[in-house]
Amino acid sequence: MPSRATAGSAGFDLQAALDAPLTLAPGKLASVPTGVAVKLPQGSVGLLFGRSGLGVKHGVTLSNSVGVIDSDYTGEIFVGLCNVSDEPYTIMPLDRIAQLVVASPLPVTLVASETLEETERGSGGFGSTGR
Repeated sequence: MPSRATAGSAGFDLQAALDAPLTLAPGKLASVPTGVAVKLPQGSVGLLFGRSGLGVKHGVTLSNSVGVIDSDYTGEIFVGLCNVSDEPYTIMPLDRIAQLVVASPLPVTLVASETLEETERGSGGFGSTGR
């Protein structure tokens, strides 16, 4: 069962449901099974995030940055991983490979418009706030 590592953890740790070690070569991708399927509450979303230790220490991160699990998906969760380091990394059976955060997106209705109300920032992009 996925579990939170501490009482303050936002995400549930997901483990690799592997029968044998899996070595991820530099620059390569893998879809790793977790052996877990969930039934999320209607209107919620499951978000898969990488584990900071894997990313910072080993260069292993999610291949799509953040995985999205819709509330009507009930199949097994697979985690897409990529190795962005220059060293192979071996994933062992039951290694923690990702975190699952369940969230409630705001109900939003999109409306087409030719103009938008001005804000202080406006259309300034990356780096426009001076930070």
